[in-house]
Amino acid sequence: MMSVANFLADTGSGFGHMGWGDGAWWMMLFWGPIFTIALIALVVWAVRSSSSSASPPIADDDPLDGARRILAERYAQGELDSQEYQERAELLG
Repeated sequence: MMSVANFLADTGSGFGHMGWGDGAWWMMLFWGPIFTIALIALVVWAVRSSSSSASPPIADDDPLDGARRILAERYAQGELDSQEYQERAELLG
């Protein structure tokens, strides 16, 4: 009676020639971790590059510049009328 290993070796689909029995297992041990590390690095790079291009940080030398910018945005959106905008702008200097 033929064992399963002999059958697979005879058919060439498993442990026989051109299969895992020829020492191809070492390629899986070598390339598997390298492929996994490369895939993780690619995902990390993609996440970092997409999040960094979304909105660069604003470096304000003068803290009042940020307040003036917010005031102008609120006025442009219609949250403030002209008089209220001018009053608050004068307070900011």
